[in-house]
Amino acid sequence: MKNVKDELQHIILGDEPVGRGNQLKKTQSFLRANEKTSFKLEKQQHLKSEETTALINFAKKENLFYEPAIHKTDFISEGAEQKVYQFDDEHVIKTNAGIFYETWLDYFNSLLIHNYFFPATAYTFLGFKEIDGALHAVVMQEFILNSEPTDLNAVKDFLRYNGFLNKRNNDYYNNDVGLIFEDLHDENVLSNNGVLFFIDTVFYITPDFYRHP
Repeated sequence: MKNVKDELQHIILGDEPVGRGNQLKKTQSFLRANEKTSFKLEKQQHLKSEETTALINFAKKENLFYEPAIHKTDFISEGAEQKVYQFDDEHVIKTNAGIFYETWLDYFNSLLIHNYFFPATAYTFLGFKEIDGALHAVVMQEFILNSEPTDLNAVKDFLRYNGFLNKRNNDYYNNDVGLIFEDLHDENVLSNNGVLFFIDTVFYITPDFYRHP
């Protein structure tokens, strides 16, 4: 898994220039720089409000607020962490307050990792929106229809083949890369004509991710 780890380290830790077309990486780079200058790693869980304030200021400066209205008539579904709306015939948009993550940086890292592993359902970051007084990220994703129920044993086999071992229930880990991969129930992984599509993922980076062999 060395090549995978090297590639992901480059994506997460890289400082390559980013343009208007890659607002996801631009925002993640800001959050990573903000962490280095403003936060101590062991105290991040207590400082998400300060991180959010910095992120709002950054979003205003970079025009990263999503201005179009999100209509209730377009609502499709919701989970614990996000709401899903129809965008067009081929895409949905999702609003997420990042509640599954201790920091916004963790959330944006998870998006980048998802896009690396699952390009067919990659997230496009559209911007931020304040909803009911809380900051939400707005992302767009391919709309996937499931043609049959998802076989969770097939999910387990697929992930085992790719180095992720089942820890408990629908949670997995990859010690070689240093990733935890959680919440893979049958609403977050869809099956269409026997092909698995991972549409809602939660990745966490462990300290092993930053270690070199």
